[in-house]
Amino acid sequence: MIRRKLLSAALIGFAAPIFTSLPARAEPKPNLSFDEMYAGYSVLGLKLSEKLKSLTGKEVTILGFMAPPLKADAKFFVLTKEPVSLCPFCSTDADWPESIIVVFLSEKQDFVQANRIIAVTGTLELGSRMDEETGFVSLVRLVNARFEVI
Repeated sequence: MIRRKLLSAALIGFAAPIFTSLPARAEPKPNLSFDEMYAGYSVLGLKLSEKLKSLTGKEVTILGFMAPPLKADAKFFVLTKEPVSLCPFCSTDADWPESIIVVFLSEKQDFVQANRIIAVTGTLELGSRMDEETGFVSLVRLVNARFEVI
C-alpha cells in the first residue's frame, strides 16, 4: 500500500511538469469591435474611425455573428454585430450599414447558425470594392480570414 502511494506520488510528480508546460488554448482576443469602427456620420455617409484606419492592412480579430450565407458553398459571409435571420447587405456602399463587415475566407469553412458568436481573424481592408465573382459591394472587409465559434 505504501509502495503504491509512493509510486503514484512519483508519477504525479513526473507528469505535473509535462501538463503545466502545455500551452493553454488561447481564446482569440478581439482588437476591434463594431462600436470602434466609425466616428459618426457626415453628408457623405459614415466616417471611418481613426482606429479603423490605423488597422488597415493589419490582421485583426473581431467578434460577431454570421449572417445566413447567400449560398452554401460560398467563400465569404457577412459578419454582423447582432444575430440576423436575413443577409443584411445593400447593393451599394452608399447605404452601408455600420454593423456589418464582409468576410472573405482564406479557405472554405462550414457555416454556423446565425445565433452563434464567432471570432473572425483576417486582414482588414477599407474602401469601396465590388467583388467580381459575386457582384457584392463592400466598404469594410476582412480578407484571408478564418473564424472559430466561441
